[in-house]
Amino acid sequence: MKSRRTFWMGLWRWLIPGLKVKRYLALVLLGVLVLMGGFVAWTRVGEQRNFFINFTARLIDISEMLQLGRWGWAAILMVLGVLLGWLGVIGLNRSLLRSLGSSPSETLDRIFRIRALGQGPKIVAIGGGTGLSNLLSGLKRYSSNITAIVAVTDDGGSSGRLRKSLDMPAPGDLTDCYAALSDSPDLAKLLLHRFKRGEELEGHTFGNLMLATLSEERGDFGSAIMALNNILNVRGKVLPATASAATLMTELEDGTVIAGESTLREQAAGRRIKQLRLEPDQPTAIPGAVETILNAEMIVMGPGSLYTSVIPPLLVPDLARAIKQSTATIVYVANIMTEHGETDGLSVFDHCQAVAAHLGRKPDVVLVNDAPISRATLEKYLAERAQQVKLDLVLARQAGIAVHMARLTQNGEGQHQPRALSAVLIRVLLEKRLRSRPIPKPMPKI
Repeated sequence: MKSRRTFWMGLWRWLIPGLKVKRYLALVLLGVLVLMGGFVAWTRVGEQRNFFINFTARLIDISEMLQLGRWGWAAILMVLGVLLGWLGVIGLNRSLLRSLGSSPSETLDRIFRIRALGQGPKIVAIGGGTGLSNLLSGLKRYSSNITAIVAVTDDGGSSGRLRKSLDMPAPGDLTDCYAALSDSPDLAKLLLHRFKRGEELEGHTFGNLMLATLSEERGDFGSAIMALNNILNVRGKVLPATASAATLMTELEDGTVIAGESTLREQAAGRRIKQLRLEPDQPTAIPGAVETILNAEMIVMGPGSLYTSVIPPLLVPDLARAIKQSTATIVYVANIMTEHGETDGLSVFDHCQAVAAHLGRKPDVVLVNDAPISRATLEKYLAERAQQVKLDLVLARQAGIAVHMARLTQNGEGQHQPRALSAVLIRVLLEKRLRSRPIPKPMPKI
C-alpha cells in the first residue's frame, strides 16, 4: 500500500506548475494520437467510426483539395505524428537536463565514456613526470579502463615541501595525471594552478594542496587517493606506487650512495648509476594496485626519466611481483633523448636492461621512435648536454625483446606526441589480440 501511494505521489509531482515538462509530455501524447490516426486510416480499421480522421477531414477537407486519397492522408498523419513525438522527446530531454545543470553534449559525452570507453582495453601505465601525463592524455581517447601507477619519490619543489612537512608521498606527478585524465579543461587548469604569492602558498599547486588536505581529513594518503578518484570522476584511475613517504636511494658504480631524487642528476653527473632502492625497502602497494596489474591487458612503462620516474614504482615489491606474474603485454616506450646526469650515453638496449635488472623481467616490446628530429631541436638539447638515444636494436632483438618502430613525434620535436604514441600502443594491443585468437579448424572434405 505504501509503495502504491508513493508511486501516485511521484506521478502527481510531474503536474506541479513550473517544471516545464507538461508541455512536452502533451506534445508526445499528441504525436502518439496522430500516429494512431494515420495507422487507422492506412489499415481501414474502424473507417466509419474513426472520429479523429472524419473530424479533421471535414474541417479542412485536405484529402479532396490535394487529391491525396486515403493513402496520402494516412501518410501525412503518420509523418506528422512521428515529428510531434520526436519534438516532444527532444524538448523533454533538454528541459530535464537543464534542470540538472547539464547539457545534451555533456550528457552524451558521459554516456560515451561510460558505455563505449568503459568497454576499452585495460591498460596500466607506470611512470611519472611529463612523460606519463602526456601518455594518459592520449590513451583516454580509447579507454576509460586506464590506471596510472605513479612514482611518488620526488623530494623537490612543492612536492618536497609537502612531503617534508606532512610526511606524505610526493603529490606532484599525481596531480599532473589527474589533470591529464580530466574531461574538463577548467578542472585541469584548476588542478595545475600554481600560487605565486603568499609566504606559505607560493610554489604550491592547487591539486597538491587538495591531496594534502584530503590526506589530513581522511587520516592516510591511500584513503585520500581513493576519495579523489571519486570526486574528480576522471577517465580512469590514478594510484601512487606506495602510500608511504619512501626515499629513493641511488648507488653509483663507484660505490657512492645518493639519498633523494632532487639532487640526483647533479651529484651523479659523469658517473654511471648501478642500482636503485627505496628506503624503507619494503613499502607496501596501495590497495587495488596489484589486482589492477594482474587484470591488465597491457602494461606500459615510460616514456619518462628512467631512474626517477619509470624504475621507482618497480621497486615496490608487491607491484614488481604482480608485473612478473601478469599475462599482460609489457611495453617499454624508449626515450628519444638522453638526460644529463641520469642517462648519459645509454642506448635503447641499456634502458631495457636497467628496467629488467630492477623488475626481474624484461619488457616484451620496446617502442622506438623513427621520426626524424630537427636540427634546431637537437641543438637545443645539446645546449642542455643531452643527445639522441642510440638505437642498438640488434641487441634488443637478440635478448628476445620485440622492437616496434613508429613515428612518435611531430614537426621534428624531441618528445613523444600523445596521440601518435597512444595510437601505436593500441595497434600493438590489437595485433596481440589477433595473434592470440585460435585458428579455426578446416572444414572436413565431403
